[in-house]
Amino acid sequence: MNNLTHRKYIVGAIFSIICLIFIIRLFNVQVVNNKYKLDSDNNVLRVITEYPARGLVYDRNAELLVFNEAAYDLMLIPGQLKEIDTNLFCNLFAITKEDFLAKYTKAKSYSRYKPSIFEKELSAATYGNVQDQMYKFPGFFVQTRTLRKYPKNNAAHVLGYIGEVNNAIIEKNSYYKSGDYIGKSGLELAYEELLRGKRGVRKILVDVHNREKGSYNDGLEDTLSVAGQTIYSSLDVDLQAYGEVLMQNKIGSVVAIEPQTGEILCLVSSPGYDPNLLVGRSIKTNYPILTKDSLKPLFNRATMAQYPPGSIFKTIQALIAMQEGVITENSSFPCIRSLVGCHNHPTALNVAASIKMSCNPYYHQVFKRLIQQNKAKSIFKDSQIGLAKWATNVKKFGFGGTLETDIPGVKNGLVPGVDFYNRWYGEGRWAFSTIFSLSIGQGELGVIPIQMANLAAIIANKGYYYPPHILKKIEGVDTIPNLFTTKQYVGIDSVYFNPIIQGMLAVVDEPGGTARRAKINGISVCGKTGTAQNPHGEDHSVFIAFAPMENPKIAIAVYVENSGFGGTWAAPIASLMMEQYLTDSISDKLKEKRILEANLLNVKPKK
Repeated sequence: MNNLTHRKYIVGAIFSIICLIFIIRLFNVQVVNNKYKLDSDNNVLRVITEYPARGLVYDRNAELLVFNEAAYDLMLIPGQLKEIDTNLFCNLFAITKEDFLAKYTKAKSYSRYKPSIFEKELSAATYGNVQDQMYKFPGFFVQTRTLRKYPKNNAAHVLGYIGEVNNAIIEKNSYYKSGDYIGKSGLELAYEELLRGKRGVRKILVDVHNREKGSYNDGLEDTLSVAGQTIYSSLDVDLQAYGEVLMQNKIGSVVAIEPQTGEILCLVSSPGYDPNLLVGRSIKTNYPILTKDSLKPLFNRATMAQYPPGSIFKTIQALIAMQEGVITENSSFPCIRSLVGCHNHPTALNVAASIKMSCNPYYHQVFKRLIQQNKAKSIFKDSQIGLAKWATNVKKFGFGGTLETDIPGVKNGLVPGVDFYNRWYGEGRWAFSTIFSLSIGQGELGVIPIQMANLAAIIANKGYYYPPHILKKIEGVDTIPNLFTTKQYVGIDSVYFNPIIQGMLAVVDEPGGTARRAKINGISVCGKTGTAQNPHGEDHSVFIAFAPMENPKIAIAVYVENSGFGGTWAAPIASLMMEQYLTDSISDKLKEKRILEANLLNVKPKK
């Protein structure tokens, strides 16, 4: 009996242990380990990513530049897909059966239970046509996202575009996942973290017919998306649009800056393109076309094209020379054309006159004084010492290095120094006579149009600049980065700018000036022309200016490729831009007509 009782207890204990094991196992399956729960839930549970509305972009006058338009991604969870009428499906979504099978296979290989994008960016019209029949296709659902739209069709290079992330971006930044979009260029790239917002997640229940039945777990596991921040750019879109019209049928750029703030008023690269071409599904078609275009409309010439500055560089030479004490504002040099070619003009009796007449021999002699200061017995060593100091001074103007700005991809340009020429010619094998072309902004010098506009702003401010930037303000934020509100001094005393400014005024206002076509009645315009040598065709036309002289509101640089003298094309374009900005009107309609009708694309290259 005792044995039977003992056995009873043993059997009971064993039974209890077995029951406990099953309970623990069941608890683990249903509560701790959610694998089976997910397998079950995927039959009724749908997880939808809530993409936030990307931040809006306005110009400085609150004109809308970029907004959002609803689009729809057709999603598929392969494990929920039942037998469907593939003919009907393919007809509704305008795809072939081969495409259907290929996309299904790709989604299934990714995951049976996770959603994949089956068809991207359906338009509102397309989704409206199929919405009532979606219940016929279990496993398929639609996920809303937004696409960028550009109501003004302007400033494509400034605004940039967005595109889908690739594996490299996903690996680099854990925030992004497959199917996300990111700023690829321009303002969209520069302010991606502000504009993108924050994703949300919504879990919903669906029935066997793929119809939504309500929130999962009363929405307690849902997270709200947060819209991106609204940005006000510094652009004046009307000025931008006008610049783009003036530069039609021309290759080059126009950059205008507000000297008092460093805010970029317009940034034109020509030829350009309609930013709406790189939106949504059309990007796959249009991007290759734009890439193959021989005129390179995707290339931002205003921030990436490197050119010789030509005679506009004489302003820097004079400023450095006066600061170094090798000349005074009253220094005079004869126009000796055996030194370097020049045009007919009287002898420049001072710095202001040298700027007005743009005398090449004058600056040949100024530059020689900068480079050869008899600080070493060897002419080669002396030239090295002089060039090293000169290059350091030039770079303070924002040339030859990274110009701080919020526009991605701005190139450095080139200010050749001692190391450059040592590599080129060999150490101790070059002197002033080797590099004198630098004196007039030629030779190995390379500058970027935005750097030229910044030079105009520096002269307007008499010795300092604010880093050129496209951000004016962020909605709801009181400040912008300190970088853009901090004066950058170039190391030249303000007094030395006075003869430069007087000379630039004479360039436009006085007989014999090289930019009479830039004159604006009632506005004191200060400008400097440049003609940059081009071995591949006609010389490039260059002009920098600011106005009004008394209280500068705009500084501008215009660069027109293959168009000859700076005063012929670049100067009148700049004057039209400045007058439009300052007065909101154009007084000289004949000048405007000449620019609008000019076609400078078919210039024959030099033989």
